[in-house]
Amino acid sequence: MQMKAGATIGIAAAVVVFLIILISTIWTISTYNKLVKLEEGVDGKWAQVENVYQYKIDLIPQLVTTVEGYQEFESSTLVNITALRSRWMEASDDEEEQLDISNQLDTALRSIILTYENYPNLQSIQAVSDLMVSLESVENQIKVERMRYNEEVRDLNTKIKQFPAVIVANTFGFEERSYFESNFAPDNP
Repeated sequence: MQMKAGATIGIAAAVVVFLIILISTIWTISTYNKLVKLEEGVDGKWAQVENVYQYKIDLIPQLVTTVEGYQEFESSTLVNITALRSRWMEASDDEEEQLDISNQLDTALRSIILTYENYPNLQSIQAVSDLMVSLESVENQIKVERMRYNEEVRDLNTKIKQFPAVIVANTFGFEERSYFESNFAPDNP
C-alpha cells in the first residue's frame, strides 16, 4: 500500500510538472505571437507613412522646378530640399534616418511655405498655388498616418514593458520602437 501511495504521489507530481511546463509553453508561444503581431502592425503602419511620404517626395521636383525661377525663393533652400529628398530615398532601409531626414525636410519646406504666404504675387501663380495645396494635403495625410503609426508603436512598446511579457520580449530580442515626431505644422509654419 505504501508503494502505491508513493507511486501515486510520483505520478501526481509528474502531471503537475507536465501541466506547468505545458501552460508555460502555451503562454510563451501566445505572448511571442502577440509581440510578432504588434511588431508587424508597426511595420505595416510605417510602410503606409513611407507611401504617403513618397508622394510628398515626388512633389518636390515639381515644386523646385516651378519656384526656382522666382527671386523670392533662395536657391540654397531649393538645393537643400533636393539634397534631402535624395538622402530620404537612399535611406529607405533605415527608419531612424528617414525620420531624421523627414524632420529636416519639413523645416526646409516650411521656409518655402512662409515665402509663399508672404508674397501675394506667388499666390497668384496657379502652378505654385496648386503645388502648395497638394503639399498641404499630403501633410495632412502624413499627420494621420503618423498618428496611426505612433499608436501602433505605443501598443508594441507597452506590451514589451509589461510584466510578464517583458520576459518573452527580452528573451526573443523584441525592442522598443521610436515614435515619429515631426516639427512640421502646415497650419502654423
